[in-house]
Amino acid sequence: METTVLLANPGQQSSANGAVFRIAAGEYAASFTSRGAALSELQFAGRDLVVPFDPELPIPDYRGIIAAPWPNRVADGAYRWEGVVQHLPLNEPDRGTALHGLVFDRLWEVETYDAESLTLRCEIDASSGYPGPLALVVEYRIDTDGLHTTVTASNPGVARIPYGVCPHPYLVAGPAPLDEWTLQVDAAEFLDVTPDRLLPLQLHPVDGHPFDFRITKIIGSTEIDHAFTGIAADITGTSELTVTDPSGSHAGMRWDASCPWLQIHTADKPDTASSRRGLAVEPMTCPPDSFNSGMDLIALEPGASHAASWTIFGG
Repeated sequence: METTVLLANPGQQSSANGAVFRIAAGEYAASFTSRGAALSELQFAGRDLVVPFDPELPIPDYRGIIAAPWPNRVADGAYRWEGVVQHLPLNEPDRGTALHGLVFDRLWEVETYDAESLTLRCEIDASSGYPGPLALVVEYRIDTDGLHTTVTASNPGVARIPYGVCPHPYLVAGPAPLDEWTLQVDAAEFLDVTPDRLLPLQLHPVDGHPFDFRITKIIGSTEIDHAFTGIAADITGTSELTVTDPSGSHAGMRWDASCPWLQIHTADKPDTASSRRGLAVEPMTCPPDSFNSGMDLIALEPGASHAASWTIFGG
């Protein structure tokens, strides 16, 4: 049975998605649910920086969750690890894939919680689909520079295990429609995908392609649901993406060298009322279907740990 530790804190409430936590500093304020360790709201000066969700309703579109122990998709939910074929649950049946890991619907337990930080923990047991066990800890910390997140994975078992991780926020630049926002990210290549299942094909340079946002330009009607790599970084290994509204307000993410991949999704949907409400920005440690390709897949040895960090900021 899943349990959530409830602490006596005025910023915590209960909801259909477990406990709800709120932290704040300066002009930033954030809320989270214990289900999925999900970021349900992030505001700067009272303005949304991510598309929020109601904690009393099912989390839509994996909004704000931590995707682990793999980001994106595993084709057919099947892969071979250490000579054994593993079969994961297919939670994207229309495409026949296992999507966004094993912890997005679990209630994470509280380790620490105060006015400016929250630490949640989730443990995965070995199963027919994943050769665990795996311990995950996410630390959220807010200050005047934004919301900082670190996910640390540890292998308490006796065999090495495959691992990858990413966040799943939908950034909001401002009040104008997404088509009017400008995007800037210095990524040199993108991973083409099949049109029906969104499974990876091959890398292409962005040169001369609508996906070239190395120089700031308007998103317009461009539809994106692709992984990018070859991302420029500063001397500390930090990369950055920014989306800007015509009003001048903006939202962005920075991430460390643990994430050489970046999924960008313009959130296109058949229902125009819910389509393109925000830009999904997902720094990833590995590309889609890396459990099969092995590309940048982390092999977490017994007793070893891996950490990945990112920050959401606005203005």
